[in-house]
Amino acid sequence: MTTTLAAPSREARAGAGPKRQRGRRVNRWLIRAASLLTALLVWQWLTATDATVWIRFDRLPTPVEVAGQLGLLLRDPLYYLDIAQSLVRILTGFVLAAVAGIAAGIAVARSRLLSDLLQPLFEVVRPIPAIALVPVAILLFPENEQGIVFITFTAAFFPILVSTRHAVRALPTVWEDAVRTMGGGRGRVLLSVVLPGALPGVFGGLSVGMGVAWICVISAEMISGDYGVGYRTWHAYTIVDYPAVLVGMITIGVLGFATAGAVELLGRKVVGDR
Repeated sequence: MTTTLAAPSREARAGAGPKRQRGRRVNRWLIRAASLLTALLVWQWLTATDATVWIRFDRLPTPVEVAGQLGLLLRDPLYYLDIAQSLVRILTGFVLAAVAGIAAGIAVARSRLLSDLLQPLFEVVRPIPAIALVPVAILLFPENEQGIVFITFTAAFFPILVSTRHAVRALPTVWEDAVRTMGGGRGRVLLSVVLPGALPGVFGGLSVGMGVAWICVISAEMISGDYGVGYRTWHAYTIVDYPAVLVGMITIGVLGFATAGAVELLGRKVVGDR
């Protein structure tokens, strides 16, 4: 007796794809959670045993102590004020840098005259660390707040500028030739070819710029800030409150991860939908 196995129906095959994708996403999140949990357990073990293997862990707070300090800060309105202050500074500087960096990147990539005029200046200033501009910011701006935003702007501006410039210059010239053949002018080329084609590179620069901006805004807050996560972390260090220092560092990491992730998510949606 011969048994014939029926082929899976079209509906069954169609439903298997999404289920498999959901399973893969769940597995990825489980792996990520396991990675963080493993790091916490190793941290707890090293600090609880006062390990001194190459690096001294005997004075580092344990995760339990840091969690206790975090619980106290979560009930303190000043903690949320610091987060809000840092977010206002980072978003203000980043948005200004995004607008200026994208515009300048397109300008120097599309215009030989502007490239000759501006690119030497950009290349001379670009290697200077943004945090080294703190004395200049103090001299230029009457208030610390303006100086911190200026440093954040400078930190994010150059990664965005360079990525945009490279992305525009890498576009195939045949795209522009096709638009001009159909009677399109400079504005049409910019809107139909340059901006859509350069979007992946632009968002890559935005993501890098956000990360660099966080590094510099925290450093600036430590040097000349009145509020903010960086200022509060440095203040905790000066009074030898090491659990609060670790809470500040973790807060900085979470905020940086969230904002950079938001930029990357926006980039995937915009690039995928165009």
